[in-house]
Amino acid sequence: MMTDLRFAFRQLLKSPGFTLLALITLALGVGLNTAIFSLINDLFLRGLPFSEPERVVHMFGNRKDSNLVEIAVSAPRFTHYRDGQTIFSGFAAENGTGFTLTGVGDPVQLNGGRVTPNYFDVLGVRPIRGRNFLPNEEEGADVALVTENFWRKRLGGDANVIGRSIALDGVAHTIVGVLPNQPAAWFGANPVAEVWTTKPFVLPGFSHERIMRGTGFLRVIARPKPGMTLEQVRAALPSLDQSYAAQYPDKIDSHGFTSIKNLPEDVSGNLRPAFATLLAAVSFVLLIACSNVANLLLVRFSGRRREIALRIALGASRASVLRLFVFESLLVSVFAGIVGAILAWQLVPLVPKITANFLPLEPNYNGPGLSIPVLGFTIALSILTGLVMGLFPAWQSSHADLIDGLKEGGRGTSGSVRQQRFRKILVGAQVALSVTLLAGAALLITSFIRLSQQNIGFRSQNLWVGFITLPQTHYPDQASRQRFAEQTLNALRTVSGFETVSISGDIPLDGGSRVLYTRPEGDVPPIDKRPAAPAHEITPGYFRTWGISILSGRDIDEHDIAGRQNVILISQAGARKLFGNENPIGHTLLITGGALPAEIVGVVPDVRSQRLNEANDMEFYRPFAQENFPFLYIAVRSNLRAESVTKLVQSALNGIDPAIAIAQPQAMDAVVTQALGQARLMMILLGIFAGVALLLATIGIYGAVAYTVEQRTGEIGVRMALGAQTMDILRLVVNQGMRPVAFGLIAGLTAALALGRLIASQLYQTSAHNPLVLAATLSVLGVAALLACLFPARRASLLNPVEALRVE
Repeated sequence: MMTDLRFAFRQLLKSPGFTLLALITLALGVGLNTAIFSLINDLFLRGLPFSEPERVVHMFGNRKDSNLVEIAVSAPRFTHYRDGQTIFSGFAAENGTGFTLTGVGDPVQLNGGRVTPNYFDVLGVRPIRGRNFLPNEEEGADVALVTENFWRKRLGGDANVIGRSIALDGVAHTIVGVLPNQPAAWFGANPVAEVWTTKPFVLPGFSHERIMRGTGFLRVIARPKPGMTLEQVRAALPSLDQSYAAQYPDKIDSHGFTSIKNLPEDVSGNLRPAFATLLAAVSFVLLIACSNVANLLLVRFSGRRREIALRIALGASRASVLRLFVFESLLVSVFAGIVGAILAWQLVPLVPKITANFLPLEPNYNGPGLSIPVLGFTIALSILTGLVMGLFPAWQSSHADLIDGLKEGGRGTSGSVRQQRFRKILVGAQVALSVTLLAGAALLITSFIRLSQQNIGFRSQNLWVGFITLPQTHYPDQASRQRFAEQTLNALRTVSGFETVSISGDIPLDGGSRVLYTRPEGDVPPIDKRPAAPAHEITPGYFRTWGISILSGRDIDEHDIAGRQNVILISQAGARKLFGNENPIGHTLLITGGALPAEIVGVVPDVRSQRLNEANDMEFYRPFAQENFPFLYIAVRSNLRAESVTKLVQSALNGIDPAIAIAQPQAMDAVVTQALGQARLMMILLGIFAGVALLLATIGIYGAVAYTVEQRTGEIGVRMALGAQTMDILRLVVNQGMRPVAFGLIAGLTAALALGRLIASQLYQTSAHNPLVLAATLSVLGVAALLACLFPARRASLLNPVEALRVE
């Protein structure tokens, strides 16, 4: 056996071109697949660090009349369901919010939430120190749970942490437990959640009466009772919805309904279509690589039929002949697997760098780690390819007629008719898979270009933004928050290097609260039937700072204050929707759940306030002095670096209130880049895979045609000796090489049309059946295949007939 292995190794060394080609092909397939499968395994298959997360559901509110789908649940709905449900063993809620930590070094903004006492019990999270919240702490206690990172980083790993007091938003809270670090996939990564308190039904800036109108702000989770399936839970929800509507007919959400998703589906739902596409892409690359090597092995072994016949004629057993050729193909697969493993080991650490702007990765995430099962599977597949492709031609040739096999040397051969047909099928399959992959990549690239060129409605260049939270203890009402805004703006306007500054309740691409609205004229719909639109609280100068023009009417000014006429500016799309060609200036709308009359004083261009690929048909801008909350953004237009702006703004804030800390300071360009993250990631990765597929397919076609030409040197010499011209030889080789390519292009086009329907949801203003894209894809692959055939065909046409006849 060792002799056979050494012989197989020497045979590979004698054909360095074939060996290198096969190694690179399989190694690319193994390496890329292992890297992507490892990431998918890490994100989707590893699971959340909760107790049976697939048994925990996230409950959403839905209000179709207001075009609100999968939104947060309101406090009255939550308490009604908690008191009346019989299908859950645990029912809890979280009010995600930020806190300002003081008294432990410099003030710092923390991410976390206010939760019902059983929240972490429902998740199945146990503290590593101390305890979870108690039922009697829901409303009346100032207690806190912190993460292990918070304990070690901010409190120095204090052994007496339980019972220690920390100031959150200016209120002393007693730490009762230390939790394991919580997953960014569920609690968010920017910034990571570190602290939780009770009092979940407190919403800063909202009165109790306003909260109880039915505004959704709670993330509700529940654990079904043992034996209760998700289907049974879904079947029981309508009765709860109906009882809520009957008991609270006047709530904003009274005629809404609830839906559920289990946690693994919820956290990965937005990513699954993209990663399903990537999974298909890398699978295609692996299949192309395997079929490429299989084709090369078939061509190589088919040309050695005379050698097989000669060995058998000299007394070798068929088993020994089979073993010899199988060892040769297995060596190729094993070496390729080793190189592929090294490639995957180098690629895996690059994953967090590529995906940082797109995936909810943990802080200091260093990559998914090399998945040994995935690596083993891909190497096993490559070895299986080598085994089958080594066994098939050797077994077939060893059972062929010995006399015919010994005679083949003088005629030149490229294998039996069956083998030639199989090779053509492999070439066609490579081309079909490559067309499908190239078409998908081309569609996503086209979509990304259109999305990145979309008019977002504002100028993000040279614009800095930072988020701050105002402690409720120091800023309990709108008037105090307005005074803070005025002081901050006055201080920032004196800073050298700052062109314009403004304050707002949110920023574009970051959402914004939704507000109900309607025209007061005619048949006014009931409160729960009114549409909702994003609303933004802004200070004077906001539109100038963001580079947004006033199309008609006027801007908000210092006279638009509390106690005077409520005013709003609306978007251009909203003006068209509500008033058509009529001038909206001077008209009144009823806004919010309180049906507050507000006069329209201006119209501004449409802005992408929530997502780059989603236009809103209505938006409001309200004076900060007339409506504001403790959460606000500072925006500064300046040519200074973002780090310099952050220091200058923090210095100005320290002069107003030293307890205020800036969270998430960044350039607005970075926010736009993050918004493009998923589209950019898909474009880059699928583009790489498509390029690799094109390269592998081209190399495969070239290798197969070139090797066939080499084996048929004698035949070509005979043809030329009998009068065949250069063009005849060119035509012969190209026709035989391009015939399976043509069938592959047709099959690939059909597959590409089917793929288009699968990725249609990931495309922006791009038809999944774009004829130009599909035609370009076919042209690129067709030209590449033609060139792959032309080079060996050209070499064959330049053969000296006399030398060609002497080859055998």
